[in-house]
Amino acid sequence: MIVSFIVNGEGVTARVTTPVSLLDVLRDQLELPGSKSACEQGECGSCSVLLDGALVCACLVMAVDAEGSTVRTVEGIASEGTLHPVQVAMHEAGAVQCGFCTPGIVVAAADLFDRDPTPTTDQIKEAVAGNICRCTGYGAIVRALESVAGERR
Repeated sequence: MIVSFIVNGEGVTARVTTPVSLLDVLRDQLELPGSKSACEQGECGSCSVLLDGALVCACLVMAVDAEGSTVRTVEGIASEGTLHPVQVAMHEAGAVQCGFCTPGIVVAAADLFDRDPTPTTDQIKEAVAGNICRCTGYGAIVRALESVAGERR
């Protein structure tokens, strides 16, 4: 079966012959390795993408269910070669350790800031709560995102 959808603004097609997740298609067929494969149970958030504007774990979405949809991955968060403010802030705050959880956090946070340019600390924590980071205590991540909110106030 051929599945057609839009990824990061470009129309794509993928050949799906077995039950396969959107995550596997993104990584293996479309060569978009930013979304990470970790738990494959929707628990860690490392595979987070925006599917028709909704934050989802790509490991839980069957590729065939993306037919006709719009997908935005971490590779599509930057705009015209300019990093998203979330990416800049996380880099500057040292909020990136091993980097495995970072793509999911960036997608979740960018989604939050796209919906609410000046979220509170509690809203920031809630937005990234679905992302497990094993390297940090989340302090640098929250501080980085608070700086983005502060700059926009």
